[in-house]
Amino acid sequence: MTDAPDIQARRQALLNDIFATAQDANRQPNTIKLVAVSKRQPEARLEAALAAGQRVFGENRVQEAQAHWAGRRAGWPDLELRLIGPLQSNKAADAVALFDVIETLDREKLARALRKEMDAQKRAPRLLVQVNTGEEPQKAGVPPAELPDFVGRMRTQYGFTIDGLMCIPPVEEPPGLHFALLAKLAADLGVPELSMGMSSDYPTAIRLGATSVRVGTGFFGPRDS
Repeated sequence: MTDAPDIQARRQALLNDIFATAQDANRQPNTIKLVAVSKRQPEARLEAALAAGQRVFGENRVQEAQAHWAGRRAGWPDLELRLIGPLQSNKAADAVALFDVIETLDREKLARALRKEMDAQKRAPRLLVQVNTGEEPQKAGVPPAELPDFVGRMRTQYGFTIDGLMCIPPVEEPPGLHFALLAKLAADLGVPELSMGMSSDYPTAIRLGATSVRVGTGFFGPRDS
């Protein structure tokens, strides 16, 4: 089991690397957020991450995120929870109640469910649209060619403020091509946030404009350690 000193050291190394990469890319390091991907992590590691000063966490599933964080919110009011996995429309109520950012808006049915719950709960998580930059049939996300129309509908029909875009590049392709495409799409649409880059490729994402990087193994260590 990875203990608190290990996580503290990993976190500091990541922050140092983000700082150096940003400076090398002529970017302000404080514009890049480290998101610790906490899916399937045991309680001891979550506590160690919090003790190390980490406050931004990404979760893939609503139910697991509730188990991890619902009881902790009162004790850690500065938490930022981000949903980075696909969201089923029947989980929209729970997602709106728990998350500060939902990064995986990608279809009309989900938009309707989110609008209904945001109105009912008087709570408005920030919304990012997931883009399927590789146009992979098995992967969620809006195809790039359909993105302008989709974002337009989100703004006009649903009254959403779209804060940014998110992508997960195909594993067999150079990620930089997809990060560059996402950055261009975001610039064309006038959205500020770019959620891209994971443990293996976050430096490339930072050089191409990422405003948040999603790091799991690089932050918590191997799950079987």
